[in-house]
Amino acid sequence: MPLASLAFLALIAGYAALCAVSPFGRCRKCSGTGLRQLRKGAKVCRRCHGRRLRLRVGRRAFNAGHRTHAAGTRPQPATQKEAPPWL
Repeated sequence: MPLASLAFLALIAGYAALCAVSPFGRCRKCSGTGLRQLRKGAKVCRRCHGRRLRLRVGRRAFNAGHRTHAAGTRPQPATQKEAPPWL
């Protein structure tokens, strides 16, 4: 059981590293071509809008968590420099 847990944690860490290094992956709908093959011909992919890349699920989750954290925390107040005592 501990070996399976370590393997799962290693898998999660590897995917997190992949999302940090390469946040975009090939579109699964069009296989990264940007076009969908139809009976009448080719059409621009609706999922990636012809850009051939989509944001990975893990990066999308990280961005959502970051936005939630940023919206829920107060900004740090800027400290004003005090005037020197001789002025």
